[in-house]
Amino acid sequence: MRIGVVSDTHMFRRSQSLPQDLVEGLRGVDMILHTGDWIDEEVVDLFADLAPIDGVAGNNDGPAIVRRFGRRKVLELAGYRIGLIHGDGGRSTPDTAFQAFCDADGKGTVDIILFGHSHTPYLERKDGILLFNPGSPTDKRRQPRYSFGILRLGADLEAEHHYYDHK
Repeated sequence: MRIGVVSDTHMFRRSQSLPQDLVEGLRGVDMILHTGDWIDEEVVDLFADLAPIDGVAGNNDGPAIVRRFGRRKVLELAGYRIGLIHGDGGRSTPDTAFQAFCDADGKGTVDIILFGHSHTPYLERKDGILLFNPGSPTDKRRQPRYSFGILRLGADLEAEHHYYDHK
């Protein structure tokens, strides 16, 4: 299974379209997962035109997006438990995301944690859990390039960032 991972689009549908490099990079994925800060619920349709979409709301999303997606969830896909969260509310975004999916003993309850918030691409394995932040495809902030991720779920678990220069 090949999944596109995006976060922090910070865009309004009525004024923008998805960057062409992002559209091309997501072409052919089985599903798209968004880890929050969509900003406008109509942006969901831009992604849904490419593939089935699911995700969570971020700290900048309004009540309609929160109602539609929630702020935290666990999906089971291709035999993997995937935790989705935006990652806001703590000092370190990766630590905040990791702690959100730990039990009372501090053990992870998922195989993969997808998060956003910092706009910073991130990939690490911690205590057997893959932590992955795709960065932002439309709001790179202090990063040199825009980015999104591709997650491959099969016999092995693979995650990689894809970068581009122009939105």
